[in-house]
Amino acid sequence: MLKTLRRTLLAVFLGALALPALAQERSITVASTTSTEQSGLFGYLLPIFTQASGITVRVVALGTGQALDVGRRGDADVLFVHDRVAETRFVTEGYGGPRHHVMFNDFVLIGPAADPAHIAGLRDTAEALRRIAAAASPFVSRGDRSGTHAAELRLWVQAGVDPVQGRGAWYREVGQGMGPALNAAAAQNAYILADRGTWLAFRNRQELKIVVEGDARLFNQYGVMLVSPQRHPSVKVVDGQRFIDWLISPAGQTAIAGYKINGEQLFFPNATQPEPVS
Repeated sequence: MLKTLRRTLLAVFLGALALPALAQERSITVASTTSTEQSGLFGYLLPIFTQASGITVRVVALGTGQALDVGRRGDADVLFVHDRVAETRFVTEGYGGPRHHVMFNDFVLIGPAADPAHIAGLRDTAEALRRIAAAASPFVSRGDRSGTHAAELRLWVQAGVDPVQGRGAWYREVGQGMGPALNAAAAQNAYILADRGTWLAFRNRQELKIVVEGDARLFNQYGVMLVSPQRHPSVKVVDGQRFIDWLISPAGQTAIAGYKINGEQLFFPNATQPEPVS
């Protein structure tokens, strides 16, 4: 009888110890663009959210197109990406939403210090791309269906250039994220379109520098949305929505604004503001 009582008390005691651990096991999966991870933003931001909420965030960092595919399959709870056209299509098709503005930064055109296409200082990205094509200067494209890749392709269209015709010569698709693509551009002394956040965090610059910036067409908006629980009942609605609500709250927006590298702010919160018209 005494042994049975001891075993019962021990089980109750161990169960009580396990309760706090179980309570801390709340987690969500966020499919996001590589720029939010490779810029270091998530490394800074997510511990703040976890401390405030007790929810752990597992990030699947992919190009935006691939991240949206993850959402379509129901393999993530939340999407945090940056291709407004593709995001709107995702919501319209009923895969998730509503979509919320979170923050913005901009794209920059990176190139070799020698600048063989003579584009340094231009504020017209279309003209810069036309000069790169005319000079057949090496250009590295992510080629991975990311938000950055989609933006690059739109810019080529605006420039009236079809760079795919030169694939394998001056235009080189690497099919990788922003960091590896920048490494490829550094190795080849090539031009590349990058988001400013990843560029600021990038260390292997070699002879590369920013050659074109400030064009309104380089505006880069990020959005967040919940994957549809109607399509995918496994979606963690409560915790996923809490993450979204925190990102667009004053606390989350302040945290985003607080992330800096060498004193330079990488992302600018705008959950309550309309995006600029380009």
